[in-house]
Amino acid sequence: MVSAMLTVWHNPACSNCRRAVALLEAHGIAFRTYPYLEDPPDAARVRAVLAALETTDPGAMIRTKEPEFRELGLQDATPEQLIEAMVAHPRLIQRPILVDTDRALVARPPELLLEFLDLGRG
Repeated sequence: MVSAMLTVWHNPACSNCRRAVALLEAHGIAFRTYPYLEDPPDAARVRAVLAALETTDPGAMIRTKEPEFRELGLQDATPEQLIEAMVAHPRLIQRPILVDTDRALVARPPELLLEFLDLGRG
């Protein structure tokens, strides 16, 4: 079941984000995009997504292969430091993320959203 509040954390330069948007459009699912690179989330919003992902581990939504991750020395960072790093450097945020009211999904690969939204395959 899809709520009226479906949001896609979107980076238009990301092929996985574009695929996720195309899948949603192909299934006639209404959604809004959140351009998190242009309008970075605050720590509370990151924590809310972590809660919706049913985890307290920021590793669930951080891109460890981004150059900034190494440049900032985040390999041994605390969870709070990782959250603050994502706020200050939104490129570190994994994408696409679908947020549907009180649940969320890191849609990598984007086809995972089909099961998440009970759309089946196709």
